Amino acid sequence: MKILVTGAAGFIGFHLCQRLLQEGFSVIGIDNINDYYSVELKYARLKQLGIDSSEAHLFHKKANSLIYKNAFSFYRINLEDRDQLPILFEKEKFEIVCNLAAQAGVRYSIENPETYIDSNIVGFLNILECCRHHHIKHLLYASSSSVYGLNKEIPFSTDDPVDHPISIYAASKKANELMAHTYSHLYKLPTTGLRFFTVYGPWGRPDMAVFLFTKAITNNEEISVFNNGNMMRDFTYIDDIIEGIYRIITSEKDQPRKILYKVYNIGNNSTVMLTEFITEIEKNLNTKAIKKLLPMQPGDVEKTWANVDQLIADYNFQPNTSVQLGIKNFIHWYKEYYKV
Repeated sequence: MKILVTGAAGFIGFHLCQRLLQEGFSVIGIDNINDYYSVELKYARLKQLGIDSSEAHLFHKKANSLIYKNAFSFYRINLEDRDQLPILFEKEKFEIVCNLAAQAGVRYSIENPETYIDSNIVGFLNILECCRHHHIKHLLYASSSSVYGLNKEIPFSTDDPVDHPISIYAASKKANELMAHTYSHLYKLPTTGLRFFTVYGPWGRPDMAVFLFTKAITNNEEISVFNNGNMMRDFTYIDDIIEGIYRIITSEKDQPRKILYKVYNIGNNSTVMLTEFITEIEKNLNTKAIKKLLPMQPGDVEKTWANVDQLIADYNFQPNTSVQLGIKNFIHWYKEYYKV
């Protein structure tokens, strides 16, 4: 199968491309390589996929350029580009699309709402239109645990109502699910939404907690601990996320998808106190954190916890990498990558 992965230079997109290439798929990656966080880290991920640094830098100067490397091709394109995206679909003739590109970050969305509408709403509409007109067999797309917002039921279930998002980021992800449902209904486009729960691991985003804490503790700087540490998260290791996506993709090799619209939680099906998470980082760095206790930030929730019963029932898969192993692997990568 030929598969399009949007956000291929991003955290989850990079790992998915890597896994698909290892399994022998033909993969086309696209990314706009924006500067929300270090573009150098994005270039480094691309290098792992076979594109060297000098080639990758060309993308920063020239939009819609292409590099082809064996089974992996890469284009620099914005999802909002209503002209170039259909040309790409017509040229490459994908079978499956994995839309992992989005403007990420709950807190950033409070200050920059326009960016989220452009990327997460307009960009996703363009993906849906391209999938519709080019007869894509299956669209998988990234949603988020943030759609649960002020939901009081624990653990979060896909059967729970998600009518109370508390950030523009969360609202954009809820909108994606509604848009996908509409296209599945109107045009018989098979879509699967994946509600990710606090994904972490090697090559992760620098704005995520494990990265921020590790960097600060390594540099003997204080870390910001919101809600005075009374936060609980369903931390999900990147390899578990990729295994879940891979199983959904490959389940259809021998039989067509029967259900047009579906949404799944992908989380560790457990919850960990933020203070315990920090303690595990301290153990691996052999350094105590300097903690600055702060109140809850706007857009945050106190607790997340994924019910993954549907994922288990449909694909016989439950993420289960422990925080202890996940943090150990992340810090090993961090030390190696940053040479600390």
